[in-house]
Amino acid sequence: MSAPVAKSAARAQSAAGRTRPHTDGATAQQLLLRAAAELFYQEGVRAVGVDAVVERAGVNKMSLYRQFASKDELIAAYLEQSNDCFFAFFDKSIAMHPGDPARQITQYFEDLASRASREGYRGCPFVNVAAEFPDPAHPAREIVARNKEELVERLTELTTAAGADDPAGLADALALLIEGVYAASQTFGPGCGPILAAPRVAAQLVALACGQPNRPGA
Repeated sequence: MSAPVAKSAARAQSAAGRTRPHTDGATAQQLLLRAAAELFYQEGVRAVGVDAVVERAGVNKMSLYRQFASKDELIAAYLEQSNDCFFAFFDKSIAMHPGDPARQITQYFEDLASRASREGYRGCPFVNVAAEFPDPAHPAREIVARNKEELVERLTELTTAAGADDPAGLADALALLIEGVYAASQTFGPGCGPILAAPRVAAQLVALACGQPNRPGA
């Protein structure tokens, strides 16, 4: 066998070795979403190609396009999953103090500060995506907007239940504080002073708006 033919055969054999086995649709989708979540969050959506997602997921490329018609569709699925995780975290905090909306608010900020202090925390995935896609009409930006709108709605429900003089105004102030935690985690760093101050500031805002004693740990 000539050298060129031998090299060609070796390349074909190597490529065949890299061919991934077929994965059923449900499993492939789960693996791809998990891989996309890890890579998009840590490295950025635009910086990560579909090949990297496929490689991390351990499936073949055809499996990706059977589940997602395009990268934009994969991004949308990633954001929808992130939205579910976000509000699951929010609900878990709220559930710790049933019937006490003021304490529910401060609990959420305590949990957020703890989360934003972990090594590897990359801030809010929705803020990150918004920074990467400047066009507000992009499908990804529409999901971002929906996430933020729902957050303000939920905060307003809590501030109303807490008896705030201006529930919408307090909710907006709390939303701004949340965004500040996200930004501080990436500029000052995890566990920084501004992040650790957020629960105390939230408690002060609630106390002032609701005429309650400022007791963050109550």
